[in-house]
Amino acid sequence: MSIDIDVTHRFGAFRLAARFTGGAGVTALFGRSGSGKTSLINIIGGLLRPDRGRVVIDGVTLVDTDRGIFVPKHRRRLGYVFQEARLFPHMSVRRNLLYGRGFVPAGERVAVEPIVAMLGIGHLLERRPAGLSGGEKQRVAIGRALLASPRLLLMDEPLAALDESRKGEILPYIERLRDEMRLPIVYVSHSVAEVARLATTLVVLNAGEVAAAGPAAEVMQRLDLSPLTGPEGTGAVIDGTVAAQDERYGLTLVATPAGELRIPSVAKPVGAPVRLHIRARDVMLADRRPEGLSALNIIAGVIAEIGSPVGAAVEIRLDCQGVPLVARLTRLSLDRLGLAPGRTVFAVVKAVSFLPEEPGKREGSAADAAD
Repeated sequence: MSIDIDVTHRFGAFRLAARFTGGAGVTALFGRSGSGKTSLINIIGGLLRPDRGRVVIDGVTLVDTDRGIFVPKHRRRLGYVFQEARLFPHMSVRRNLLYGRGFVPAGERVAVEPIVAMLGIGHLLERRPAGLSGGEKQRVAIGRALLASPRLLLMDEPLAALDESRKGEILPYIERLRDEMRLPIVYVSHSVAEVARLATTLVVLNAGEVAAAGPAAEVMQRLDLSPLTGPEGTGAVIDGTVAAQDERYGLTLVATPAGELRIPSVAKPVGAPVRLHIRARDVMLADRRPEGLSALNIIAGVIAEIGSPVGAAVEIRLDCQGVPLVARLTRLSLDRLGLAPGRTVFAVVKAVSFLPEEPGKREGSAADAAD
């Protein structure tokens, strides 16, 4: 699967100029409000005709202004999930699901039952949207989009209207779409936690332009993007596997190239993949291996880069056996420790600082207050 985008479009004084490539998995469009995310996904979906450019999905040209090509949205075979579920209120869940399927040729239709089972909405089929929670409505909206047999799924901030508990309800289903159905997804979000958990490719937009694009783990560790991603944005995304479960203490041991890490328990079997998001603000540095700490994770690494100071703070990128880690500390600490590129240091990370499965547990949560 390939996504090739090169478009420009002007809305009054705002100019969108975006060029990037994506592939299988989740291509996340990330940026602040007004950065051009929704305009760009609407161009891909055929809801907006760009002034100039090309949109090519898996070798199929949907837009090419030089050649006069603009495939209408109903012929693009794309699924679209919006912030609001946009279900038909007079129809049952079953009829809402079957609505999109009715436009697909019989030989190309996907089976209804596996989609219903995967999204856990079998018990909702005879109910109407008014009786559903926000999370249930979004699962039905996702199911309706999938039953249209799309070659690509577009999701425009699908969790923005939900509270944190409902977001936590929906995210595992989106992961299943990515991992089990292997359906390519273009996902718009301004949430670092969502992007860290879901994105395969990350595209950072700023004032209508692409500030960075590439593998999510590589983009998120870039120190120069801190002004765009915000204080919660800079950090590390680490992929590992479950090595063991410590039921006595409610912890999971995760094997990574940087070493084994202890995190709050995740309900996954040994050998299952786990993606960890470690914020720069949650990492402390020491110039020698510390002892007698409550923190459970100490990771050795070499300083690869020191960013430009911003006020009292500075960010440092470490190379931990090929795994990136980012720490944010004061300039005073930087000077006191005499830190410089090439020096070996020890990163200290509290187990509860990891955000493996519940992006709703962020700053101010009970989990963040304990060792």
